[in-house]
Order: sequence, then C-alpha cells, then structure tokens
Amino acid sequence: MSSSSVFLSGPQYVLGEIASHHSETPDLKARAGELGVPYAPELWGWGHVHRSHKSLEDLAVEAGKATLRAAGVDPSSVDALVLCCTSFPGGPDSHGSFVRTIAEGLGTRETDFLGITLDRCTNLLAGLRVAEAFVASGMHRRVLVVTTDRVTVEAERLAKFALFSDGAAGVLVSDTDGEYEIVASAAAHELKDLDWSNQISPDLSRRVNTQLMKRASIGIDEVDILMHTNIFEAIIVMKELQAGFTAAQLYTDNIARVGHCFAADPIINLTDLAAAGRLRDNGHYLLASSVPGVRYGVLLRKQTR
Repeated sequence: MSSSSVFLSGPQYVLGEIASHHSETPDLKARAGELGVPYAPELWGWGHVHRSHKSLEDLAVEAGKATLRAAGVDPSSVDALVLCCTSFPGGPDSHGSFVRTIAEGLGTRETDFLGITLDRCTNLLAGLRVAEAFVASGMHRRVLVVTTDRVTVEAERLAKFALFSDGAAGVLVSDTDGEYEIVASAAAHELKDLDWSNQISPDLSRRVNTQLMKRASIGIDEVDILMHTNIFEAIIVMKELQAGFTAAQLYTDNIARVGHCFAADPIINLTDLAAAGRLRDNGHYLLASSVPGVRYGVLLRKQTR
C-alpha cells in the first residue's frame, strides 16, 4: 500500500435502549396529518423506533468505546476526535464541558477535536471526509469519528421523510491497514435547495457518483451494496434508482428494524451487513447520505483478511 492510503476500521453503533413498534408512538396519525404525509406504514416502511433516556454524551461514549474495541486500538493512540451532531446542546458556554465529558469517557484526553453539525443528517460522512483528509495529509494517523443524536421533542419523532430513532455510531480512520480501504469520497451541494421544504436531489447523487467512479476507475454497477439512509422506503428507493443504482444494490431491511438514526444510518447498515457475512473481500461498498441540497459519498473496498 502507498503511504497515502487511508483505511476505515471498527464501525459500531448503539441504539436507544427503549424499542417500540411505531404504532405505540403517541398521536402518530395526527402528526402525519399535520405534515401532509399519508398514513401508510407499509408504504413508508415504518417498523420500530428506538428511544433513549441517555444523554448525547453517554451515547457518544458508548459508540466510541465500541469502535475502539472493535478496531483493537488503545484510546491513547487516537490523534483526533471528530464529533458530529445535528444540534450540539446549549451554546459556547456549555460546549467545552460537552467535549470534555466525551473525551474523558473515551480516554482520548490529549487528542485534537473538531465538531461538525451544519450538514444535518449527512454530518457523519462529512466528518469522515475530514478524517480522511487529516490522515491522507499526514496531519494525524488515527482519527475517531463519532456521531450522536436523539429526538428532544417527542412530537417531532416523525418528519415528512422519516421516522427517527435515537442513537450513535463511530468509526476509526487511520493510515494503518484496516477492514476497509477508503477508495474515494465526494460531495455535491446546491445552495438554493438547502431549505427543508425541498426534496432530496438525485442529480446531486449522480454528480457524486460520477466523481467517485472516476477516482475508483469502476462503474456504478460494480458497487456491491449502497449503504444509504433509513428514511421512508418509498422515497429512498425512488431517489436512489433515479441516481443510477439498481434495486439489487439497495439495502432497506433496517428502515423498519432501526428507523432513521440521523447521520448514523450508513454505518449502522455497514455494521449489520458485515456481521451477517454479506460483504465479500475486495467488494465495493458505498456509504451515502442526502439531505435537501447536499449529497455525500464515501466508497470503501473491503480488505482481504
């Protein structure tokens, strides 16, 4: 391997400790009506949701520790910590204690740290690209990326495109041979579409795909599985087919099993598919997330073990 190769290891996640069927969610039908969403659970793939009474910090520490264990890495050897969250709690006066609680819980007291939030449910993949750049440039050798989120207003657990679950996920990015090589990453943005009233854009996905496939020197048909977000099934399937993928490349099982766990979905899906033995050596696996006006993609190649 060249010295510029970057690897991803130890993908792990935690879900909210309280699992319940979507039908147990209070006022779900009324909420769907408010949003103008047809009450059609089977069409949307509604299944279970996972709620947590734990803090964002506790969820982050749990996921980060699981990642370090899975990667076989001592916390003291981590050079940087990238924390991702849709909405960091409080403001500048409380952010210091937020970072300290997580870093001390992980045992990464001497590491650099960075927070990522403006990319919404693509935050984790944005953080992965930052970690990839850190390692590729030689600035850091090992970067722990953790995303943590939970619904704070229960009435907002259902949005117009997803049924949300609480949870966190982590990965380790390093210059040391790992489970997956990061072959390429890419992003595309459309500023006029960033407002939540807009839809996810398959055009942005196609732009990202073009960048990724060119850098990897493969065709889109050579992507074994797309690890996309767990939003409403009818929506994600339509958008990804429009982006050029086939139904056989999609993995939708976790939409009902997990729900939409903010930015963590691609890593949740990667972790579960690996545990099920569904990933082949030298196979290509694409982590991808979209929100209105934004698309991120990180293309992985599974290493031969």
